[in-house]
Amino acid sequence: MAARKVHGSPVSTATMRVTACLYEKQLEFEFVPVDMANQQHKKEPYLSLNPFGQVPAFEDGDLKLFESRAITNYIVHQYADQGTELISRDLKKMAITGVWLEVESQQHDPPASKLVWELGIKPLFGIPTDPKAVEENEAKLGAVLDIYEKRLSQSKYLAGDCFTLADLHHLPSLKYLMNSEAKKLYESRPHVSAWVADITARPAWSKALGK
Repeated sequence: MAARKVHGSPVSTATMRVTACLYEKQLEFEFVPVDMANQQHKKEPYLSLNPFGQVPAFEDGDLKLFESRAITNYIVHQYADQGTELISRDLKKMAITGVWLEVESQQHDPPASKLVWELGIKPLFGIPTDPKAVEENEAKLGAVLDIYEKRLSQSKYLAGDCFTLADLHHLPSLKYLMNSEAKKLYESRPHVSAWVADITARPAWSKALGK
């Protein structure tokens, strides 16, 4: 079988989501850098891997996938017996994990991603931050984290007492937000703060960050 390949950028949150999952599953893969500064992701041959011109793209033998959450979902099921489980085979526990996977993508990610852009990515390229956008999205994210705080007062992780894919999917945004003024939103909520400290200290995440 051909080697697994991740085509992406080290600064891309979506790319990090996939590499973190692969490291948790203890799977070997080849990282293929995509030169986004030169618009490599908007041209062939990359568009044959992801027609939307976004990173990452993933190959596993003759299988080609895009969309980071779809990729991680495939990885945890295809390689269920390797590395960290990440999703339970018990249907009820799987369903609960599914709920929090949806919460991450539909509730947490929209304001978090906007804050990552304003506070994490824009400064890298010398682009001025929009204070109004920061204020609006901090308020939105704070409301989501109030719900997280209640949930995490009842269980160590979002889907229960074990680290799952639902927790992992938050890590890329946290990389940027915990190094910005937005970290106050997480640190001011004790259970959320403890959860962040726990999941960001995982060895697989350190590997994904190249540490």
